[in-house]
Amino acid sequence: MKLQVTYSFLRSDIEKIEQELKAVVSSEEALLQDAAMQLIQAGGKRIRPIFVLLSGKFGNYRLDVIKHAAVALELIHMASLVHDDVIDAALVRRGSPTVNARWGERIAMYTGDYLFAKSLRCITNIEIPEVHQTLSKAMVELCKGEIEQIRDKYNFDQSLRTYLRRIKRKTALLIAASCELGAISSGASPDTIKRLFWFGYFVGMSYQIIDDILDFVSTEEKLGKPAGGDLLQGNITLPVLYAMEIPSLRERIVKVHSEIDTDEMKDIIALIKNSDAIEKSFMLSERYLQKALEVIKPLPRGQAKTALYNIAKYIGKRKF
Repeated sequence: MKLQVTYSFLRSDIEKIEQELKAVVSSEEALLQDAAMQLIQAGGKRIRPIFVLLSGKFGNYRLDVIKHAAVALELIHMASLVHDDVIDAALVRRGSPTVNARWGERIAMYTGDYLFAKSLRCITNIEIPEVHQTLSKAMVELCKGEIEQIRDKYNFDQSLRTYLRRIKRKTALLIAASCELGAISSGASPDTIKRLFWFGYFVGMSYQIIDDILDFVSTEEKLGKPAGGDLLQGNITLPVLYAMEIPSLRERIVKVHSEIDTDEMKDIIALIKNSDAIEKSFMLSERYLQKALEVIKPLPRGQAKTALYNIAKYIGKRKF
């Protein structure tokens, strides 16, 4: 089953969110609008807005209210990608040139700032204090995660705990906030809000682990960027941490740097790919997914709950 099929009952609302995204980033400054529109038109799974909408189904679902949370979260995600690409000097994302590749780093940084600002302006349309508190907390944690990633570049002595804390802040908490904000905006019960938050958190942890695995096992065509790019940029992910438990492989990995010989890097990537590090990473991802499925068991049956289950299972099966 394709991912889109599981939430096809939301197709009309998702299309309205897409239209709203384009309307929100419109600007009299042509350069800003062009850069922002490039990001929107590049596509993406729109996982965060979809989680907002699905979580909203557990309360009094009103698209005219909940759309503001959906758009704000996607804009924050997009802004973080722009800043990531500048920090990593990435030239390609999803098979297309990055904002910094087309317009330079300064324009890219201001584009990211513009998207952050637009997200904050958008969320003011929801007059619920808890919504603003939740979103601001997620943004603070996201920034902490980004700083931690910069600090830990090429730090081959970091622990599993450090890695998990970083992906919690960079990825999981924003997905958790998507589920939480959808529920809060629709007036869901406190228990439902809490369960959806933890569902999003566990799914987010699994989602990032799978992304880190795919960086080694997928192809450049499917990734939209060179395979093994995270390690080359000094980002120590879960497969690398597990691979370094093998002494001979650790000896090779700790020598990785930004100017490493291409053939040497390909050899190291192949060794990691063929080690048990990949399977061990999948196992940890699966543990998070099982926690996600368990925490929403008590929620009422319906299309939204079924969709959440199917999305979680889809994430766990992304092996190529």
